[in-house]
Amino acid sequence: MSWWDYGYQITAMANRTILVDNNTWNNTHISRVGQAMASPEDKAYDIMRELDVDYVLVIFGGLTGYSSDDINKFLWMVRIGGSTPEGAHIKEADYYTPQGEFRIDKEGSPTLLNCLMYKLCYYRFGSVYTEQTKPSGYDRVRNAEIGNKDFELDVLEEAYTTEHWIVRIYKVKDLVNRGV
Repeated sequence: MSWWDYGYQITAMANRTILVDNNTWNNTHISRVGQAMASPEDKAYDIMRELDVDYVLVIFGGLTGYSSDDINKFLWMVRIGGSTPEGAHIKEADYYTPQGEFRIDKEGSPTLLNCLMYKLCYYRFGSVYTEQTKPSGYDRVRNAEIGNKDFELDVLEEAYTTEHWIVRIYKVKDLVNRGV
């Protein structure tokens, strides 16, 4: 599972089946991916199981300063995720501070700081130093120290991260005793 932008590349380069790509006409599929990315990990897990997802790919630029990453596209995932009846509970305002700011630092919305997209981009990033004079977990794109630094993943495990952290791939765990 990934945002639709990468569908063609994943199909061509990795020879993997994808859920959505640049030619997806079914808004429901794109919406379900957005809902998973915008949800807490446990809710996202249910969506990923429904969609038969094995792996999740995110693009992250916080280490290198690459600004066309998934965090900068995330509000589109929220908007599209909330555009169908299944995603009616996803409200864009929940991802902003009370002052109306989209922030990834400690002042960020708890909904944002605990959603799947945030966790997949920032997993283990809280201990990384990106610049000599900045604290660990300093995101070079958003010029801020991340707000949720110390967390573990419950339903996914890191499968691969490129040297500069731009491509991050996670495997969806098979959880026992989750019910049918």
